[in-house]
Amino acid sequence: MMCISEVSEHKEDYIYLLLLGDEQEEMIYKYLDRGRLFVVKNDDDVCAVCIVTDEGDLVLELKNISVAERYQRQGIGRKLIGYIEDKFSGAFKKLTVGTGDSPLTVPFYESCGFRRCGVIKNFFIDNYDHPIIESGVQLCDMICFEKELSGNYGTDR
Repeated sequence: MMCISEVSEHKEDYIYLLLLGDEQEEMIYKYLDRGRLFVVKNDDDVCAVCIVTDEGDLVLELKNISVAERYQRQGIGRKLIGYIEDKFSGAFKKLTVGTGDSPLTVPFYESCGFRRCGVIKNFFIDNYDHPIIESGVQLCDMICFEKELSGNYGTDR
């Protein structure tokens, strides 16, 4: 049975899976401590993880979402985003995410109801110590997405 829970201790134990969503460990450690980590498990098997951070001004950012390869394309990432939306809709106005301009991730976020709101030029060139390749293409720019959350803002969860 699948369940989602928040993990507040030993978050570094999930680095192996977070590296699917962000290939550079140093980048993950920049947000791991200040972020809230959520884990999807099927019994004792870890299926997926995500980290969200409070960016101020009622904005919550999805910093990393990673689904174990054997669980991909089964709707788990979409369910995890839905869980985050439900959990934080009273505390935040907006959920944002930045991703590479990839044929894998861009359609996924758009299908989850996110809309494009900006581009950070050369993000992956300037911030990573090696080329990030996805679907055979080197990622250069970060595509920024946002999604409005509903609810009574300021209700801490």
